[in-house]
Amino acid sequence: MDGNGRWAASRGMPRSYGHKAGVEAVRRAVRAAGEAGIRYLTVYAFSSENWSRPADEVRDLMGLMKFFVTRDLAELCANNVHIRVIGDRSGLSQDILGLIETAESRSRENTGLKLNIAFNYGSRDEITRAVGRLVERQVAAGAQAAPITEADISAQLDTAETPDPDLVIRTSGEMRLSNFLLWQAAYAEFVFLPCMWPDFDSQWLRTALDEYASRTRRFGGVTAAKDIAL
Repeated sequence: MDGNGRWAASRGMPRSYGHKAGVEAVRRAVRAAGEAGIRYLTVYAFSSENWSRPADEVRDLMGLMKFFVTRDLAELCANNVHIRVIGDRSGLSQDILGLIETAESRSRENTGLKLNIAFNYGSRDEITRAVGRLVERQVAAGAQAAPITEADISAQLDTAETPDPDLVIRTSGEMRLSNFLLWQAAYAEFVFLPCMWPDFDSQWLRTALDEYASRTRRFGGVTAAKDIAL
């Protein structure tokens, strides 16, 4: 979800203005995804590298996370959205951890859209943590340890309960993954949109879905049937 700062700067406003507008775009994206029949949506809210930003900007982003959960949780639950937060929770403040646990527990039984919020998330960190757990398992098993498989690694990732993504969308014209779902996106289709994230809406989602629908997915083979209904 890229371009909040540049969107604000183009309007002569501080970056915090862009981040607030970005939260509104998240709301639109979640609603539009549900209306489009999408079953899983993962949004990159705060990366593990974002801590290096100015302290006031980090503080604003933390505040927006709290505001989003506090304000939107009831509506998300009413719309049957199941919320999970992925990323490293060690070192997060108790108030943030409390909000995460509340959001997950209150929405756990919901059966609609599965919304993953990537918070304090970095894909390399995620893979490192997963491999570390597998190494501990191997050491404990000793001579009886079985070889580690791709399925073993996938099962240890933060997204273990979520299928690999079919489509990765990045806004603002940037054409890179920026440490997002590196393992999971091995065969995802990428769509790079020129719009800044605060301008993202159902029409931009439709543009991305239409582009996805025009692709032929082979997964290293010859052809594969489309797995999305538009």
